Amino acid sequence: MLGRLFGRQPARESSSSRQALSGPKFTRHSGAWALLRQRLLGEQGLRVLDVGATSAANINLLTRMGHSVYMADLIHDAYSEDWTRGEDEDGKKIWDVDGFRSGNLDFSGRQFDMVLLWTTLDYLPEAFVAPVVEALGEAMAPGGQLLGVFNMKMQPEQSPHYRFHLTETDEVELQLAQPVMLQRALTNRRIEQLFHRWYGLKQFLAKDGVSEALMTR
Repeated sequence: MLGRLFGRQPARESSSSRQALSGPKFTRHSGAWALLRQRLLGEQGLRVLDVGATSAANINLLTRMGHSVYMADLIHDAYSEDWTRGEDEDGKKIWDVDGFRSGNLDFSGRQFDMVLLWTTLDYLPEAFVAPVVEALGEAMAPGGQLLGVFNMKMQPEQSPHYRFHLTETDEVELQLAQPVMLQRALTNRRIEQLFHRWYGLKQFLAKDGVSEALMTR
């Protein structure tokens, strides 16, 4: 669920968050983060929603820059079995979409200036994808920006779920997170459809099989 507001003091990771991350970190250049970092350095008091297991590095960096940080580990909650209501006649899970949205995407009227969505949409159950995008759109302040990362090919065995950690450079650090199977590789057309109420879509292609997207509400 949505984490509490972190103030200007570093926050500790919970035991469940620590258990969700394992192994060494490796870095990759992020064109989208490079642009967002410049905004964060040039403005003060922005509200940032970071989607993923608690990252002390992200909390510390963003609060040092003068911004408020909220956490929402949507993937962890989506697969917690709290939002399943049995199976249909074909044996597929029936998801409690309304329950998931009210339990994880009710931001109590908060408006975010920036959302770090990372690869969340690639790993969520299909039933939650569109509602997550819709809820984030409603929670964005005018001019708010969202950073999404998308797997370009459907290769589950080669696409483990990573947690992204921010750095003071144009690179981000990746670390293995909760084991979750890749559910989809979104095409450019599907991304445009999901974010049809957003504008200024800017994409960054990389050689490691993923693309980054930066869009404005």
